[in-house]
Amino acid sequence: METAAPSAVIVAIDGPSGTGKSSTSKAVAAKLGLRYLDTGAQYRAITWWMITNGVDTDDPQAVAVASGKPSIVSGTDPAAPTITVDGLDASGPIRTQEVTSKVSAVSAVPEVRTLITELQRSIAAQADGGIVVEGRDIGTTVLPDADLKVFLTASPEARAARRSGELRGKEAADLAATREALIKRDAADSGRKTSPLAKADDAVEVDTTDLTLDQVIECVVTLVEEKRAGRK
Repeated sequence: METAAPSAVIVAIDGPSGTGKSSTSKAVAAKLGLRYLDTGAQYRAITWWMITNGVDTDDPQAVAVASGKPSIVSGTDPAAPTITVDGLDASGPIRTQEVTSKVSAVSAVPEVRTLITELQRSIAAQADGGIVVEGRDIGTTVLPDADLKVFLTASPEARAARRSGELRGKEAADLAATREALIKRDAADSGRKTSPLAKADDAVEVDTTDLTLDQVIECVVTLVEEKRAGRK
C-alpha cells in the first residue's frame, strides 16, 4: 500500500530582523520539501532599483509613481533561492547597507506594498506542495489564511550579534550601532500605517534568544508536522 504524499501546507514566518527568519525558513522548507519565499528580498529589490534609477526614496510620491516599473522575479528553491530585477541577478546588491538604510521608507509606500503583496500571493498560490513564506506581515496581511503562522522574536542584543556576524568588511559595524539600527528599523516597520510588522493573533511565538538555529528549525518543523497530522 502506497503512503499518501504529505498535504500541501502554507507556512507564514514573521518577525523582526536578526531573529533567524531566513535561515530557519530555508531549512524548514528544505527538510519538508516545500518551496521558500523571502519577501524581504523583494522589498530590498525594489529599493535597490529605486536607488540605481535615481528615484528619491524619501519621496513617497516619486516611489509610488515608479513602483510598477521594475520586474521582480523570485526563485523559490530553498537550496538556492534567487531574485532578479529586470533580468539581472540582484541577490548581492540588495544586501548592501545603503539598501538596508532605505528599505523601510520604500516598503512603507502603500503602492509598493500593494504590488509586492499581490506578487507574493501569486507565488504562494502557484507553489505545488506548499511553501514557507517569511517576512514581516505575512500572517497578518499577505496570507492571513496560512495553515501555520509562526512569529520569531529575540532580544535586541542577540539580534545585533547575529546581524553583525552577517556583515563583511566595510559593512561591518560594532554591536551598539547594529543594535541601534535594528531598533530604528523595528520602530519604522511597526509604526507604518500600511501592513505594519505585527504578530497575528493566531501565530505561535518562538523566542530564539537562547536557542541554537537547529533548535529553532526543529521547533518549526514539529509545528508544521503537527499541522499536517491534524488534517488526516
